[in-house]
Amino acid sequence: MNEHYFTEKPESKVKYGIIQARIRGGPYEFLTASGVFSCKKIDRGTALLAEKMIIKDGSRILDLGCGYGVLGIVAARIGRNVKVVLTEINRRAAYLAEQNLERNAVSNAEVRRGSFYEPVKDEVFDVILCNLPMSAGLKVVYRIIEESRDHLSQGGTLQVVVRKGAGRIRDKMLATFGNVTTLAKKGGYRVFLSEKT
Repeated sequence: MNEHYFTEKPESKVKYGIIQARIRGGPYEFLTASGVFSCKKIDRGTALLAEKMIIKDGSRILDLGCGYGVLGIVAARIGRNVKVVLTEINRRAAYLAEQNLERNAVSNAEVRRGSFYEPVKDEVFDVILCNLPMSAGLKVVYRIIEESRDHLSQGGTLQVVVRKGAGRIRDKMLATFGNVTTLAKKGGYRVFLSEKT
């Protein structure tokens, strides 16, 4: 079955796995399963964004398209007095993210299911994190970037990671926000940050 990880209800048979990792010096353990993105190891782009993302104390953070929860969980643990919302359309991934909050003793975060910004439609955040789903197509990715402005507080940041199409994403973020900074480059991946000014 040619099923994609942003399928709402994966039909493939569930095969569970465990990933153990050290991120920013801390130990993490993630329950994963077939039918979700990068189920056998943490994607290198996600790992790079997790290591380089800028999280300020007291921030309200959105992990958009959270998968099994790596970015949101790391953000919840490294920032003081932060609140994290993780969103995901894939039911299986959302279930895993909820399990991983418990597994990593994270109590300052919650998982909501839905597409794009629908689960947080009337809310704003200080940080939006996203491993951009380039395989969903540029139309989807551009929408994520454009609509992020409506969900960022003044001075809030969109922080993303991308590999293929990095130049187009950088240009789109610059056009949307008037600024873009490259936080990291590694193995073909780029971490970009734009600030709502």
